[in-house]
Amino acid sequence: MKRRVCIWVLLAASALPGGCQDRQEAPAVTLGSRRWLVDLATTRQQRYTGLSGRQHLGENVGMLFIYPEPKVLEFCMRGCYIPLDIAFLDADRRVVAMHTMSVEPDLIGQVAYSSDVPAQYALEVGAGQLARAGVRLGDQADFSPAVPPPAKAEAGL
Repeated sequence: MKRRVCIWVLLAASALPGGCQDRQEAPAVTLGSRRWLVDLATTRQQRYTGLSGRQHLGENVGMLFIYPEPKVLEFCMRGCYIPLDIAFLDADRRVVAMHTMSVEPDLIGQVAYSSDVPAQYALEVGAGQLARAGVRLGDQADFSPAVPPPAKAEAGL
């Protein structure tokens, strides 16, 4: 009898809002042969801070910067302790530029890495990961449903 009650309680709980069936997938970006779980940078402050201060970044982990409108983007390595790859994506999520960004000895972030053309997203991952995933200019990224649309991103920066 106890076993039946436990099973019924588990089934009932999974049907409630917030139960097993209603859990949202983590934000993720698939590009080339790789899928990265990403932290989202949708506010001015999140985009300004980015990955600065991080001492380690996992092999399948990154950050997706989302802007409300496409524009030429410039990134730097201010306060970054680990080398990073960056892929700039246009409004259609196609790669328009890529760079490997080196750690600067003074951590000031004097070197700028530009999209050169309007981009709406930037994906930062550990250095060398884009090449290992076979990412090329023109490739299209897929976002998990947990990635918000650009209209939800804060303007500025």
